[in-house]
Amino acid sequence: MLIVGFQIIIAVMLIAVILLQAQGSGLSTAFGGGGEFYRSRRSAEKILLWITIALAVLFCILSIALLIPR
Repeated sequence: MLIVGFQIIIAVMLIAVILLQAQGSGLSTAFGGGGEFYRSRRSAEKILLWITIALAVLFCILSIALLIPR
């Protein structure tokens, strides 16, 4: 039951971090027509990217751990 609680917390944090990363909105960016040139990632964007990766990996590990029968 403790793992389920951790998984819910991780899922909420993952949703929040992904929503913070939204750079552009609308359908133009979905089809590659963002209209902006190449730019380097700023440090905040890099940190959010690494936090997203870490939370996603942790979420996957917890999901696999919940599959193990007890």
